[in-house]
Amino acid sequence: MGGFWQRLGARWRAPRPPGAGFVTLVGAGPGSADLLTLGGLKALEAADYVLHDRLVGAEILALIPAHAVREDVGKLVGQDHQCTQRRIAERLIELAQAGFRVARLKGGDAFIFGRGGEELAVLRAHGVPYAVVPGVTAALGCAAYAGIPLTHRDLAQQVSLVTAHCQGSCDRIDWAALGRARHTVVFYMGVAQLPLIQQRLLAAGRAGDTPVALIERGCTTDQRVILTQLRGLAHAGRTQAVVAPALLVVGEVAALGESLAWLRPPVVLAAASDYRPTRAAA
Repeated sequence: MGGFWQRLGARWRAPRPPGAGFVTLVGAGPGSADLLTLGGLKALEAADYVLHDRLVGAEILALIPAHAVREDVGKLVGQDHQCTQRRIAERLIELAQAGFRVARLKGGDAFIFGRGGEELAVLRAHGVPYAVVPGVTAALGCAAYAGIPLTHRDLAQQVSLVTAHCQGSCDRIDWAALGRARHTVVFYMGVAQLPLIQQRLLAAGRAGDTPVALIERGCTTDQRVILTQLRGLAHAGRTQAVVAPALLVVGEVAALGESLAWLRPPVVLAAASDYRPTRAAA
């Protein structure tokens, strides 16, 4: 493995003639600079340009060397995201064809709801060489920072990662599969859809007392974890004024966030009428 990264690092650093640029797709992790991989750091250090998303944390942006040109290409609410994505791809191609080394820095992992596959397909179609450095995806990082194991021998034997940023994405979800017990479900980008998520999971057969955790600004110094039960999910999100970025963990393992939490400030329990600790949290 060390030999692989040495060879890849040589490709990042080797002098390149015009038209022979290189793009490295880098997963920045979910927040803390501690979760950026060594491979990701090496790619940033070797880059001439770094094109980063809006949610990449300030700690990680501070690691970009002074010689590199930094460009914020993050999508904003209200923008035509398809159009923005095309512009990002065009910029990557433009820079690579001019002979530059480009780090495309994306929050979390680029292949988990990060359009990484789409960007690589465009690069490949234009003959641009590339490499991929995976990152810690939000489900792994935020759950770990909240003291919630996504799998547990007694509580969960499978995990599903789901995006729920709009009604359209929710309509494409296999809710029946997510309604089974002993199954951890992690929802990305679901803050605006909490009432719908609650409704659909209950309708699919998930018990109302299933523990859930809302992890707001996970893996940062401002992290906040709110524990409740599925039947109180929408109420907790509203009364606790949860805002994006936030991750939702549904499943028996979420109750462990009360007893296993290690990052302070501690977890927030929703009102007693909405949350009653299960045996796993006792």
